[in-house]
Amino acid sequence: MGDLVREVLRDFNVFMLGYVVVLDFVFLLLVTLGWRAVNEYVARRPFRDYKHVGESELSMPVSILVPAYNEGPVIVSSIHSLLSSQFSQLEIVVINDGSSDNTLESLVEAFDLVRVDRVPRANLPSEPITAVYVSSSDHRVVVLDKANGGKADSLNAGIRYARYPLFCAIDADTMLDPGALARLVWEFQASPSTVAVGGIVRVVNGSEVDGEGRLVQVRTPGKMLVNLQIVEYLRAFLGGRIGWSRLGMLLIISGAFGLFRREVVVEAGGYDTTTVGEDAELVLRLHRHQHDRKRKCRITFFPDPICWTEAPADFKTFISQRDRWQRGLIEMMVRHKGMLGRRRYGGVGVVALPYFVFFELIGPVLEVLGWVACIAGLAVGAISYPFALAILGFSISLGLMISFAVLLMEERAFRRYPDWKDLRRLIVAAFVENLGYRQLNTLIRVRAWYTLFHSEGWGEMTRVGLEQAEAAEA
Repeated sequence: MGDLVREVLRDFNVFMLGYVVVLDFVFLLLVTLGWRAVNEYVARRPFRDYKHVGESELSMPVSILVPAYNEGPVIVSSIHSLLSSQFSQLEIVVINDGSSDNTLESLVEAFDLVRVDRVPRANLPSEPITAVYVSSSDHRVVVLDKANGGKADSLNAGIRYARYPLFCAIDADTMLDPGALARLVWEFQASPSTVAVGGIVRVVNGSEVDGEGRLVQVRTPGKMLVNLQIVEYLRAFLGGRIGWSRLGMLLIISGAFGLFRREVVVEAGGYDTTTVGEDAELVLRLHRHQHDRKRKCRITFFPDPICWTEAPADFKTFISQRDRWQRGLIEMMVRHKGMLGRRRYGGVGVVALPYFVFFELIGPVLEVLGWVACIAGLAVGAISYPFALAILGFSISLGLMISFAVLLMEERAFRRYPDWKDLRRLIVAAFVENLGYRQLNTLIRVRAWYTLFHSEGWGEMTRVGLEQAEAAEA
């Protein structure tokens, strides 16, 4: 019996070594593709007239949808930030989702809202709309007051009342770079088959923000937890999504910042209100919807348009957020399991979905089992210490290589953190990310399988406000 146990442990550890090798090399391939894509973008950037797209009356207009539930500390500064966009053809639709704080009162006072009658332009279900307001000082600001129904329900309500052919879904605590919309709209005007475009999301904690919600100076915060998330975001966007986009297999557009063709989203049924991962689920459903109708479907990621968001600064909020993200991924994969391995869905069905199932869905469980098997294997002599160190050393070394590669990519192409103090913090965070942070994330993702069946709801993001956050981090 003892020999059988040792043999099983030895075989599983060999399997896990192969698993880690394949996972890291796939991610290295995505980073390489991302590096090439960023290089090409930097070379083309001077020849793209984004300023003209932002100023022209012929550009495709955009409705910015801002779901807001108890966002009193940040909502006014967020709207002021959006109004400073260098894109003339826009409206901002704020959806007050039954807030119990002063969200609506803050908006009424700040923007001189008056109640109006407005006819919906799409047939999507949502909780009842109790009132529609328009700003008397800036006609671009529209506020919907509705019964509470959650983020997806709010977005559906916003789509119903939005006037324009493109809509941008963002979170209430986010700020857009002034030129961000023009860059994303350029993608739609350059390629009629474009259905959705995602932009990069960056962490605003620690940066200087003025009273009008405008970013004055980019800085890294003092808290290690937030710096770890900055590096993680760079890995996810520059090292992951841009690579999948290059392959035409992008499955995720962040709910904090994405631009969509409204007509196609309405046709596909809008956002799913029964999942906590409504943003990713919509993207996968759009792939399915367009392929089922034999239509071209370009869903892509653009590295330069920046959305700045407040990241969790405490472990309780951080764990709740990451747990919710993993539950959303599980629900998305289960609901669209019929696409898995199907050639009719192209690379999404044959390559991207199998990868996400094997490495993102069940990967965390396998990784934890690998830790247990490695320790047990050492204890019973099934594997040697050099073998265990080889697994650990390979995983950490390649992880560090990827983290530093995305930091170099960021520094070369965008230089959003020009101060050496900020770069030093990110370099330290890159080490810590591979020596504890990623393992914590793995445990949280395993825990999500439990919370999936013991519903914890959507979870709340604790906001302190952008100005207050900046002051606290200084």
